[in-house]
Amino acid sequence: MSRIGKNPIQIPDKVEVTILESPIGQTVKVKGPKGELESSFRKEITISKQDGKIILKRDSDEKPVKSLHGTSRTLIQNMILGVTQGFKKELDIVGVGYRAQLQGTKLVLQMGYSHPVEVEPPNKETKIEIDKNQTHLTVTGISKQTVGDLAAYIRSVRAPEPYKGKGIKYSDEKIRRKVGKSAAKK
Repeated sequence: MSRIGKNPIQIPDKVEVTILESPIGQTVKVKGPKGELESSFRKEITISKQDGKIILKRDSDEKPVKSLHGTSRTLIQNMILGVTQGFKKELDIVGVGYRAQLQGTKLVLQMGYSHPVEVEPPNKETKIEIDKNQTHLTVTGISKQTVGDLAAYIRSVRAPEPYKGKGIKYSDEKIRRKVGKSAAKK
């Protein structure tokens, strides 16, 4: 049995979990103080609610089903964490003249291109915040996948380069620096 999948998920007091049957398997709806999330899971995994806990069981011991077991449990756990605490990714902009600003909910990036790059959050639960220096971004939301995807897209606008480290990087990311041409002349 999966070590992660066999652990029950505790349902907090402020969270309401609904498990519905669907044609492909089961749909789990999680409603909490920050919002509501919904996700569908395959029929090989049986999801049940008992004594304030969510328990996942699998039908067989085939390798694909085993991998689904732990993944399904983690996805439900992340849904519960999202509606109670939320998720956050921080990015830093490094480089002279590189900056960001908000126009309503839209993020406008000046990254050395001939045009500004505009990024719109995919839904109303996902928000982008900028500090007063216009070089530190925070992406927050209730869906871990949406927050991660949006942060990765913003980073891809100008990924950090290895020589001077200019670009957009995650706050906790370490950029491996390369030595320039002058080091080869000895």
